[in-house]
Amino acid sequence: MRGEDAVGAGVRLRPPNNTLDRRAVTWWRTQWLVTTAVPVLVLGVLGALVTPARFWLLLAAGVLAVLGLACTAFLPAWWFTVHRWEVTDDAVYVRTGAFWQEWRIAPMSRIQTVDTVRGPLEQAFGLATVTVTTASSKGALRIEGLDHELAAGLAEKLTRITQATPGDAT
Repeated sequence: MRGEDAVGAGVRLRPPNNTLDRRAVTWWRTQWLVTTAVPVLVLGVLGALVTPARFWLLLAAGVLAVLGLACTAFLPAWWFTVHRWEVTDDAVYVRTGAFWQEWRIAPMSRIQTVDTVRGPLEQAFGLATVTVTTASSKGALRIEGLDHELAAGLAEKLTRITQATPGDAT
């Protein structure tokens, strides 16, 4: 649900109070390293095998490695400072984004499902993602980088509040 729609429904747009788990920074850094390492490795192997294009392939690998390492070092820490979430008795608030910030509010009466997801890397870091599906065409709200026990408790809390909230979530 867009912020203006939510404000019209009696829920005010305000900064969410909660930060993500600090381990999310390391989780994001690991994702960046893996995403960078695979193409750098492929370009490096191709550069070693394809003699006529060796210079260009190794140059591309080097540039990609430098950019990937810079992103790995700086972006996750920045993301941590701008990603926020909060759940009240009235709504779920989520603020994400570094360059293009998005604030979303889902009133409890609009929530259809609440899911928790733990991918392999999230499991390794003890994290989880809570996905709140609403009747909005914008799609689900995602709160990534939560402690897995907090995520389970949050999903349970949202389910209880949603069940007690009048409305048909459409």
